[in-house]
Amino acid sequence: MVNSTETPELSSQQRLLLAVKQATAKLNEIDTATTEPIAIIGTACRFPGGVDTPESYWKFLKESKDGRVEIPKERWNNDEYYNPDPETPGKIYVRHGYFLEQPIDHFDPSFFGISGSEASKMDPSQRLLLEVSWEALENAGISPRSLKNTNTGVYIGQCFNDYAIIGVNALPNNLGDFYLGLGTAMNTSSGRVAYVFGLQGPTFSLDTTCSSSLVTLHLACQSLRSGESNLSLVGGVNLMLHPNVTHGFCKGRALSPDSRCKTFDANADGYARGEGCGILVLKRLRDAVADGDRILALVKGSAINHDGPSSGLTVPNQQAQKKVLRQALANAKVDASAVDYVECHGTGTSLGDPLEVKAIDEVYCQERSKEDPLVLGAVKSNVGHLEAAAGVAGLIKIILALQNKEIPPNLHFSQPNPQIDWNKTPVQVPTSVIPWEKVGKPKLAGISGFGMSGTNAHVILQEAPKQVKSQKSKDDNDDSLDRSLHLLTLSAKTKKALEESVARYQNYLAQENNEIELSDICYTANTGRTHFNHRLAVIAASQAELSDKLSPGLTGEEVFSGQASSSALPKVAFLFTGQGSQYVNMGRELYQQAPVFRQAIDQCHQIFSTIVEEQEESEQVSLLDVMYSDTEKDSDSSPLDQTAYTQPALFSIEYALAKLWQSWGIQPDVVMGHSVGEYVAATIAGIFSLEDGLKLITARGRLMQKLPSGGEMVSVMASESKVRPLLTDYTDKAAMAAINGPASVVISGESEAVREIVSKLESEGIKTKQLQVSHAFHSPLMEPMLEEFEKIANQLDYNID
Repeated sequence: MVNSTETPELSSQQRLLLAVKQATAKLNEIDTATTEPIAIIGTACRFPGGVDTPESYWKFLKESKDGRVEIPKERWNNDEYYNPDPETPGKIYVRHGYFLEQPIDHFDPSFFGISGSEASKMDPSQRLLLEVSWEALENAGISPRSLKNTNTGVYIGQCFNDYAIIGVNALPNNLGDFYLGLGTAMNTSSGRVAYVFGLQGPTFSLDTTCSSSLVTLHLACQSLRSGESNLSLVGGVNLMLHPNVTHGFCKGRALSPDSRCKTFDANADGYARGEGCGILVLKRLRDAVADGDRILALVKGSAINHDGPSSGLTVPNQQAQKKVLRQALANAKVDASAVDYVECHGTGTSLGDPLEVKAIDEVYCQERSKEDPLVLGAVKSNVGHLEAAAGVAGLIKIILALQNKEIPPNLHFSQPNPQIDWNKTPVQVPTSVIPWEKVGKPKLAGISGFGMSGTNAHVILQEAPKQVKSQKSKDDNDDSLDRSLHLLTLSAKTKKALEESVARYQNYLAQENNEIELSDICYTANTGRTHFNHRLAVIAASQAELSDKLSPGLTGEEVFSGQASSSALPKVAFLFTGQGSQYVNMGRELYQQAPVFRQAIDQCHQIFSTIVEEQEESEQVSLLDVMYSDTEKDSDSSPLDQTAYTQPALFSIEYALAKLWQSWGIQPDVVMGHSVGEYVAATIAGIFSLEDGLKLITARGRLMQKLPSGGEMVSVMASESKVRPLLTDYTDKAAMAAINGPASVVISGESEAVREIVSKLESEGIKTKQLQVSHAFHSPLMEPMLEEFEKIANQLDYNID
């Protein structure tokens, strides 16, 4: 016999178990959110050696180029400062460095809405950041204008502001003015980017010297994972405009006399200063996947710490380095032996390089053998030490190596540093390009940045997840068709700039290794760019045809160009129609060719199927079968003309069309609808969810279908004032169903009453047209369904804020 007290006791245990499971699930959810991979979806850069794009950067690295040049006279006359003797007061012992080839005084302030007088007082670093940030967003397929008032963060590493010295020296009494103060304050570097682009996320400039841009990445990832921001611009900038900082480092004997970073080499004798700018665009991985972004690589994890009590303020601490490496691996949930490559801090100093390699050995190499070495490299051997931008230079190098499945060579490595135990340390320093292939597991890399004042950072990157190459292939099956024509739109602020943009596209299309689909090229150009006044549109069926049509310039067949009167976005309204507009196979080619449209239709189909399954009295009919049929379009037997199916079918078509327009970057300021269209408009406006919208329209169609058939709806080409008096004798039988325009109305009601009214109108020469509907909607004949429909409507949640 069972004790009656056991049942409630068991129930309590079940409740406790359920609570534990829910708490565990919540903790797992929190843990997942705090360690979620962050997607890198865009990059842009300016580095020594003429590098101005990620593509040119990869070519530069792969070809083992060295960006070292003599100090340009435009920066300072080095003949006045140079002396090979480090002890000579007021002199520097280096003649070379790693400088940008691009002129830093070429800047279009009007492009960013900045006056010429203010721009002249702006540090070129701030100008460079604006340009490179804009390019990074375009590289990510994001129009900078679309980010206005969004939670987009800006995190910039910067540690020197030479321009402040130049600017103050040029003013009376060596006292700065307001614009110079703003233009040279490092906090303004990030703030100006956010201001110009209209961003409202976390924004700050950060200085931990050599580790600055890796620390900004670490903090940006934390912000994204916490939900504080949804997108981030991350990077660093460094320019050498005045000899002051170089003089200081010479007096500290930090610089290599021949201005080369000989990382890991026995001849390592200091570092070479470099300059540049790099920006990454970051987004949570789940959001990047949902938005269909091109993912370049993933940030799996990161960590920062400080050297603490080392033997000197600027002396590295091996224990702290090991600690930050282990913390980053733990944050990434990655085993050390799974990492293939480490981009080292590697400044090329006799003390720093051996300490760093020893720390790497103890963290990364304990389970490795000489047959499976960890590959080490340092981009400083190519571009010098970019100081606050050093980390982002290394990050972009890794991203490019992951994408190209190759590791570029390290320069100036001919005689291994004897202070590193190469025989016992399973590492490899490539002196030529080596393949980076990995079967069954993702490629992984680490990167370190160690700040001069002791702040250390380490980041773990992983190759991008496998993605569908183009939208077209997502729905590749027998029922899908290639779009026959594509539209490319380009724009610029001047005609000359537009011509330059056309030339860049021509060069891109001419590349032999160009594997990007034409549809993707056009999609990004159309939706991921800000549109300016000087515009060009080209229709083409292939990349070859597009290139040919671009060649003659801005004229030709199916080539349209001109200047818009204003770059201000026009107000856009979406208008959704009601019943009577449906026909069999409506939107079928779109369903076959447009993945966004197809996805929306399939989503509506699935929701509709779930709804009708819950209604036992409903006949199980596929919404897709109703809409898309191989029978004659004018067949009288089509269920599409039964209002139970007409309404959800029209709703689905209109919803899918709206989503398609939105995917092209056309966002409505206003939505309006008539009859069924009102429900679609409310869904697009966010009044209720797609599920609730379909639930409501399906119930509406079902309840109307249950009403006795009969009745008519007629479109009348006359004004409301002309027609309404004719309805007074039929108030319980007919009604004004719609007022579509000054001379266009619809009447609805019992057949006999409607025909009598139509007869009177036609006798006066007024045109009418009977609508293809199963019932007399918007008339007194609908009243019997209202009570039950109200009950269903009251079950939904409405967002009317």
